[in-house]
Amino acid sequence: MDEKKLVELVTKEVLKELGAKAPGPRGEATAPAGRDLAALIDHTLLRPDATEEEVATLCREAREHKFWSVCVNTSWVSRCRDLLRGSGVRVCCVVGFPLGAMDSRSKAYETREAIANGAEEIDMVVNIGALKSGDSAAVEKDIRAVVQAARGKVTKVILETGLLTDEQKVLACQLAKKAGATFVKTATGFAKGSAATVEDIALMRRTVGPRMGVKASGGVRSREDALKMIAAGATRIGTSSGIAIVTGTAGGKGY
Repeated sequence: MDEKKLVELVTKEVLKELGAKAPGPRGEATAPAGRDLAALIDHTLLRPDATEEEVATLCREAREHKFWSVCVNTSWVSRCRDLLRGSGVRVCCVVGFPLGAMDSRSKAYETREAIANGAEEIDMVVNIGALKSGDSAAVEKDIRAVVQAARGKVTKVILETGLLTDEQKVLACQLAKKAGATFVKTATGFAKGSAATVEDIALMRRTVGPRMGVKASGGVRSREDALKMIAAGATRIGTSSGIAIVTGTAGGKGY
């Protein structure tokens, strides 16, 4: 069986148990089947020392392999928009990254600027300190500020699962769903324990149900890793190892 058929089969079987069809373009499990592995990947470059040449390479690779998006910091959004024009590859941008501790108004402003410059998806970091303090109202308000600023664009809420208890992960998922986010996402790749796990993906999927996206990010570096995450309920993969994943070569390094 070729890899595309395998991915479709695994994804269908997982989502069949959830009472839904294969994942749609916004991450919800309601659209027709047929997406291949590359189309589940946000091809990622978030290092603070990333150069213009590296960003150009990222975009070239995304075009070549037909990844769903490139995921970059806000300063690179307009450059990626220009490099990817006409390719069908989207620009995804991180907001409040990597700490999540800035004021909600700052996150909302960053979101509006990113979208004005060409971002089609926003990955925001949740206010981790507020979440761990039990301030659910502040966390929901923070997420909602970004969702509203995004004006209908896809929004993903990064939980930073390595810093949370299971109860906090569940609460964060519930608040993200309540605030109108499109996805919940595991991690930034920069914090302690910042790697996606099958257990966390399964927990997040159970919490948000079949109609919300779940993104596995941090430490997904091989085809085997990606397929395990999909089998657990992920509908998007964030990784800097996209080429290794889609070509089946040795596992990549980095995010």
